Amino acid sequence: MSDAYRDAFFMLHRDLPREGPGEPADIIWAAGVAGTPSSARICDAACGPGADVAALRRVAPDGKVTALDKYPHFTAQAQALHGDDPVVTITTGDMGQITGPFDLIWCAGALYFLGITAGLKTWRAALAPGGAVAFSEPCWFTDARPRKAVDLWADEYPAMTDVAGIDAQVQAAGYTTLATRKLSAAAWENYYGPMDKRIAALSPGDTSEMQQVLAEARREADVCRAHPESFGYLLSVVRPGGI
Repeated sequence: MSDAYRDAFFMLHRDLPREGPGEPADIIWAAGVAGTPSSARICDAACGPGADVAALRRVAPDGKVTALDKYPHFTAQAQALHGDDPVVTITTGDMGQITGPFDLIWCAGALYFLGITAGLKTWRAALAPGGAVAFSEPCWFTDARPRKAVDLWADEYPAMTDVAGIDAQVQAAGYTTLATRKLSAAAWENYYGPMDKRIAALSPGDTSEMQQVLAEARREADVCRAHPESFGYLLSVVRPGGI
């Protein structure tokens, strides 16, 4: 990735409310499955601009939330939203090096950067006894896969698998899947709606790199909206054995 492409990518994503699909209902459901207590210590791993922090606070009103991301402009955005909350800590850091202990590690659409198995193994030491991990992951839902969708994910995430494939990686890390659910259409629109407006504001793009970034973003949104039955994000709540 060239510096010019990276700059264009972050210009597109700068100041968006979310860096991926999601909604508060996902967090409420995951916390319920995990049995997360009201006093939970929660880590929002790869928090982006902090879109999930408020919902994490709601499921643990007597607890603490630590939100981190590797990109300072995202953590600055999260700090602006939540920095006045005394039980929320926003930090710039590597989600592969969190220490805990945490009762819940929440990771919206970013665990694939570490790899499901490798990431879960790394996070095991950061979990408190009885703790759980909730993560969302791109997933095939059917064997009938439209060519445009196959081509999109071959470019963006060639390791993408199906529900059984995700569970196999969870088991390989020594965890058990407690429950799964598909992210809703509303969760996707929470991401793509603001993205549409940002694309329109930046179009047609003042550099070739920006034009490329905008074209890729349009393509992804179009394909995802056209084929929700074939693929989407799977939210998994998992717990390691022996803790």
